[in-house]
Amino acid sequence: MLTVTNPATGKIIQELEPDSAKAVETALEAAQQRFTIWRTTSFTERAGLLRAVAGLMRKKVEELAPLMTDEMGKPIREARGEVEKAAWCAEHYAEHAEAYLAREEIGSDATRSYVQYLPLGPVLGILPWNAPFWLAFRFAAPALMAGNTCLMKHDPHVPACAKAIADVFEEAGAPPGLFQALRVETPAVEAVIRDARVRAVSFTGSARGGAAVAAIAASEIKPAVLELGGSDPSIVLADADLDKAAEVLTLSRIINAGQSCIAAKRLIIEEPVYDAFTEKMKERLAALKVGDPSDPATDIGPIARADLREELHRQVAETVKAGARQLLGGELPEGPGFFYPVTLLADVTPGMCAFEEETFGPVAVLIKTPDEKRALELANDTPYGLAASVWTGSGRGEEIAREIEAGQVSVNGIVKTDPRLPSGGIKKSGYGRELGPHGIKEFVNAQQIWVGPART
Repeated sequence: MLTVTNPATGKIIQELEPDSAKAVETALEAAQQRFTIWRTTSFTERAGLLRAVAGLMRKKVEELAPLMTDEMGKPIREARGEVEKAAWCAEHYAEHAEAYLAREEIGSDATRSYVQYLPLGPVLGILPWNAPFWLAFRFAAPALMAGNTCLMKHDPHVPACAKAIADVFEEAGAPPGLFQALRVETPAVEAVIRDARVRAVSFTGSARGGAAVAAIAASEIKPAVLELGGSDPSIVLADADLDKAAEVLTLSRIINAGQSCIAAKRLIIEEPVYDAFTEKMKERLAALKVGDPSDPATDIGPIARADLREELHRQVAETVKAGARQLLGGELPEGPGFFYPVTLLADVTPGMCAFEEETFGPVAVLIKTPDEKRALELANDTPYGLAASVWTGSGRGEEIAREIEAGQVSVNGIVKTDPRLPSGGIKKSGYGRELGPHGIKEFVNAQQIWVGPART
């Protein structure tokens, strides 16, 4: 049984039976059968479907966004934005997939030689709860435009979101078997990965889950893309625009109640401006409103689950016990739901829990550094390598970024995902890339063609 709890109230809102083994088998066969047809369609036909899907989503924003608010607590303003962003992703690949996958002529001893990009088959997307619509389209839009079919195994806590995504495809005219939502419990996922009809896997989630998925896929010799956790550093140097840095890093830290892999988590501040920056962060964080995610005035909604809130509070408590200063928040609130206050921890050092672990919630961590060299050492002192930012007025931001061990780095700007640009991590933050021209090439066969003379 899949149980869905509204994190703002703590009350169960839905209980669902998972798909039967027969239903899963039917979906797998439908995905394989549709692939034999879809792979032969033109980019124009594929793009037409994705544009229709995007158009429907934009029309249905007020119907789709509340599903996220109810099932995982996303503030309604952010939920609306996520639906729009997912539609943008579909439109982007509809517009650019053909150019991204254009044949590449390469000179050799052949009369003609080139690489062409061909689809692989059904792709399985295993997705988390924190961005139900965006992550679905981040995986599906490029895969479908490349000629693959998609099976989406969404998090069991967002079944209404998963069904709504599948319904939009159906309403837009997607043929049967092209895009399907599987409602299965975690233990049943392994058999789906191992099924011979599934040709590749896209996983977004924890490092622990990613390791399990990667091991299964590798044992079946199947490609996988992993987008895992992050303990993302943001370096603020003494010559930075402190007001801009504080404003942007506040937003980065609290989007989706801080439940984002690419959110700014460890803020590494150069000593001459540490106290001033601390006050700017405190002022901005203290002004945020935590509350009912269905209220448009709310900045921060609840943590998605009770166990996740307990884990976050453990990290905060252990960090404070180890010597960090608790400037804001840090106390479990009374009342229904899984809310957690905006929390600011200062004077955090290596070895403390909030430095070593990924904090998935509205908890900002301030770390003092004597200089740029030490800042880079602290930034890279993590098993993760997903995203980072650098704040400086010196013009050296790009040079500093080259020294940071992360898949994407923003200089004087917020870290974000964008359909136009590749996104992904290194180290324990995963491998492979999503989005941009790189993402669409993850699940294709880069087939080399060598052509000799017709007659000798």
